[in-house]
Amino acid sequence: MITKRIIPCLDVKDGKVVKGVNFEKLKDVASPVDLARFYSDNGADELVFFYITASAEGRKLFTEVLTEVAKTVFIPLTVGGGIRETSDFERVLSCGADKVSVNSGAIANPDLIRQAAQKYGNQCVVISADIKRVDGKFHVFAKGGREDTGMDAVPWIVRCVREGAGEVVVNSMDTDGVKNGFDIELLDAVCKAVDVPVIASGGAGSQQHFVELFQKIPTIDAGLAASVFHFGEIAIPDLKNTLKQNGIIVRL
Repeated sequence: MITKRIIPCLDVKDGKVVKGVNFEKLKDVASPVDLARFYSDNGADELVFFYITASAEGRKLFTEVLTEVAKTVFIPLTVGGGIRETSDFERVLSCGADKVSVNSGAIANPDLIRQAAQKYGNQCVVISADIKRVDGKFHVFAKGGREDTGMDAVPWIVRCVREGAGEVVVNSMDTDGVKNGFDIELLDAVCKAVDVPVIASGGAGSQQHFVELFQKIPTIDAGLAASVFHFGEIAIPDLKNTLKQNGIIVRL
């Protein structure tokens, strides 16, 4: 079994980390620089930053925040939000990001993944898919979960991997922020369809949810969460000890 990764996600808006339930009701949490340093010092394997401010001023502020975070922490950083062309990859990679996550930009321009993979390498390109059940089918959503594309999620992810995405983040909108557990059905379907690392996002509410994730889907690579880490409901060192006690390989 591969070593499993635990990844906090920081949604950054107007220079602060925010987190809501089902992509709504955003609440301020903390300074992203302070929070990133805390996670780096307390066992996080990687960090994911999602930039959710559309304005030019917000982009400038986020660039400053990301540069400061990259100077502060020494674990891999993945950055997403507002990635629409290869110049956006260049912008965040030059600030210190290790990987770039794209969702709506790839939906609008299907060639973006191939172009970015050719220029920066597959290992830098992450497809982040926001997925929700619609009439019993998994649909891909765009624009921060506001727009149903009508596309079937698994074939879309397979296409993105074929174009050059080296990693997949599966964001279940049905379970996001609800804390009743990861979307096992969805995650299992994606893991069976692709041969690149898959990160589970949406639904973590307890340590046991992570145990169930890795036990039920042995091929999943990582578990990602936000509020349970931000508000101290789960401490990463405690979580990793629990995982180890359950036979799951983690970096301590």
